[in-house]
Amino acid sequence: MRRVRLVHWKAAEAVPRIESLRKAGYAVEYDEKTDSSQLREWRNAPPDAFVIDLTRLPSQGREVAITLRNYRETRMVPLVFVDGEEAKVERVRQVLPDAAFTNARSLMGTLKRVLRTGVNARAEPVRPVPMMDRYGGRSVVEKLGIKPNQAIALLDPPGDLETLLPGLPEGSTWAEADDRRAGMGLYFVMDADGLRAAFDLAKRQKNLKKLWIARRKAQTAKKPAARAVGVVPEDLVRETGLAMGFVDYKVCAISEVWSGLLFARRKS
Repeated sequence: MRRVRLVHWKAAEAVPRIESLRKAGYAVEYDEKTDSSQLREWRNAPPDAFVIDLTRLPSQGREVAITLRNYRETRMVPLVFVDGEEAKVERVRQVLPDAAFTNARSLMGTLKRVLRTGVNARAEPVRPVPMMDRYGGRSVVEKLGIKPNQAIALLDPPGDLETLLPGLPEGSTWAEADDRRAGMGLYFVMDADGLRAAFDLAKRQKNLKKLWIARRKAQTAKKPAARAVGVVPEDLVRETGLAMGFVDYKVCAISEVWSGLLFARRKS
């Protein structure tokens, strides 16, 4: 039986897709959460095909696919994208032109075809530049997506904030963490309690469209006895966000000490 890994960020909506694939005779693997641990699992035991739904979080679906193409273990596994808004699907097609694109009605036929023919059999599959490598030469402010005339809500910033993030765009300002003018938040966290408090505050800020959670990275610790002090694991940040109604879709290295995960509210 051929194994198919379904990538979809809404479990309830994934159910019909899973059922139709199983009726067609495929062994379907699915997890609502897609993170670094899942990617490692897929590399260790690649499926016969990845089916990536673009109806929700198409940019995240694109980044997952790019990551898979850059792993030796999954490079030759066919990618099948399903549905999605036309303009957003086209953006994915531009970076992965040799993937398969289809809709729900034609999925089974498309999947059967790509499993028979494989990926780009006459040449090496397209390997787009991974997200983290596309930002060479850009400032941290640019990587965070801070725009002119924007209020950015700050929570517990470090004392060297101006050194970390110099040169805000014209008209942009730092604001209090609960400032209702802010459409973006940059919340620094150093423990699990602070992490939950940050997401709880963000939930109450209805105008907040983007939320960066900045965490201390474990590899920055100098002394073995201090390794756990102030360090917040990336998986904990992601899991807490998911549990509180947010979903992450971008990572940014802010400094040697701080790493950021960008969250948006999960669509109902």
